[in-house]
Amino acid sequence: MMAELDVNCRLDKWLWAARFFKTRSLATTAIDTGKVHVDADRVKPAKEVRIGQIIHIRHRDFEVEVKVLGLSNIRKGAPEAALLYSETPASITKRENAKATGQAEHALRDRGAGRPTKRQLRDIKKFTGGTYG
Repeated sequence: MMAELDVNCRLDKWLWAARFFKTRSLATTAIDTGKVHVDADRVKPAKEVRIGQIIHIRHRDFEVEVKVLGLSNIRKGAPEAALLYSETPASITKRENAKATGQAEHALRDRGAGRPTKRQLRDIKKFTGGTYG
């Protein structure tokens, strides 16, 4: 494993070291806003992580449930970070079903639908002789 078993590790540091968040402050914000649960309970950023706990993480791009396999307060490369956790089978099937049904494609829209592009704004300005906005 990456670290000793008796190391104390804060939840925000562990999420950062396991590469779920780019910075510790992003991890802290996610915990404070209720997007991270440990063993189905809402926790604080200073909560001590223990091996065997189940952590549920809702992020903008993904939703994942992992089991803690190792502890680390140091952020290392992705291969080492992947050794800190394993995704639960229920989480894997849920993610695969979401990919199959295309739930992540909710933000896609046709080109030109919604706000005008820069090119369209230039054309509007040229046509009206003024500013748009």
